[in-house]
Amino acid sequence: MQATRAVLSPEDLESTPEPAGIAELADLHPDIFDATAKPRARTRGSRVAKTAVVVVDAVAIAGAMALAIGWRSVLSNQPASVSRYWLTGLIALPLWIGLFARYKLYSAAAVSSFATEFPRVLHAVVVGMLCTGLVAISINAQASRLWLILTGGFALTFVLAERSVVRLAFHRARARGQLRRKVVVIGTNAEALGVVQMLRLNPALGYDVVGLLESGTAYGVVAPVPVLGHWNDAVELMREVDATGVIIAASAVDCPLANRLARELMELGYHVEITSGLIDISAHRLIARPLGRRPVMYVEPVRRFGWRRVAKRGFDLAAATMMLVLTAPILLAAAIAIKISSAGPVFFRQQRVGMNGKLFDVIKLRTMVTDAEEKLEKLRASNDADGPLFKMRDDPRVTSVGRVLRKWSIDELPQFWNVLRGEMSIVGPRPALPREVSGWSEDLRNRLRVQPGITGMWQVNGRSSSSFDDYERYDLYYVDNWSLLADLAIVIKTIPAILLSRGAY
Repeated sequence: MQATRAVLSPEDLESTPEPAGIAELADLHPDIFDATAKPRARTRGSRVAKTAVVVVDAVAIAGAMALAIGWRSVLSNQPASVSRYWLTGLIALPLWIGLFARYKLYSAAAVSSFATEFPRVLHAVVVGMLCTGLVAISINAQASRLWLILTGGFALTFVLAERSVVRLAFHRARARGQLRRKVVVIGTNAEALGVVQMLRLNPALGYDVVGLLESGTAYGVVAPVPVLGHWNDAVELMREVDATGVIIAASAVDCPLANRLARELMELGYHVEITSGLIDISAHRLIARPLGRRPVMYVEPVRRFGWRRVAKRGFDLAAATMMLVLTAPILLAAAIAIKISSAGPVFFRQQRVGMNGKLFDVIKLRTMVTDAEEKLEKLRASNDADGPLFKMRDDPRVTSVGRVLRKWSIDELPQFWNVLRGEMSIVGPRPALPREVSGWSEDLRNRLRVQPGITGMWQVNGRSSSSFDDYERYDLYYVDNWSLLADLAIVIKTIPAILLSRGAY
């Protein structure tokens, strides 16, 4: 089979300084100008999945409206005219679904995680409340403001809850090889290989990389997927492997050629994604905007001061106080168990490195024998962690009571006192030992720019089961991309991480 030229080669560019006419382009690109060529249709699985999400959203919103009717009657102590509320809701419901589509809540790329989905849902719900109010005014339904507020609150809660369940179901289906998009990565350089490795390690993202297309030379490339050929033959090769999209490694392809390739593939109905070339910069900080005739990415700076710092400290004080009060019986029971089961103090104090390198004593419930530090050197050879961290799955220094406390993270509860004292935060990088800091790279020392936390990205993404590279990557990502919403998302993810004892030992 003769390969179809999908793009102009560098030689074509040199010999064609002026734009080609329609006839010449049709000769060079028969796929685009073929009247019988049709864009790729969505797969049946993706259509069914999208329809299911729309239906579930509609049920959640309708349920929120119905529940708000009942609560409005209870709170106002007035009987409600159910018919006018149902009529308003019936007319407004399609507007809500339209708003959700407008905010890209049915686009897989925009709702891949709670952190990216939450602000979109929040905005859509607020606008949905306003639209519902306008509907009520236009039909003279005289819907109360209390009902609108309750509808918004219940809708936000229900939609976030059901979408968390839906996302979990999607992740499990993708881990089994279902609902995944076959893609080809264009490029064979370090960035392209990094994209392939990342997607293969995270099947829940929904991508199945079936091959690479070389953009120069692939000599010496060792890739986990086959190199299918040159990117000039992209269309032909993608049809052979039945791919539905491409990911272009920006650093591997010249800009003019990448533009032509993106245009042609999109005309044929393929999904096209182009990497930014940035590493560990959160997507919510990137704003696409025109700079003259070129689209550029503006990277929003991280602002840790001003009202944001006050808000974070206020949350820390409120949450720490509440947790110490609520967990007081658990702390008392744990203290008694520690005292009865082994000799030594109930609490364990250890020097850690805080913000800007300031040393402080972290407070924990004692889970080890009293001479644990003296026995550490003899156990170095059995270290299960890499880098300067020391973790041992069956550490003989841990007491029987201590294993239970560690499994459910009960030993960490006294650290809320460190939070009240301003030495730690609820969310932040793990407080490190001075000997660990001495083995850090210069990049990792940037984590000292923020307060250490009781929970953080490393803790909710595997904890002890994560490698030191993961530990470094998660902490630096948090420092470089901190936001109040990120803290909230981490706190929410901490709950199932503790209940399921993920990575704890």
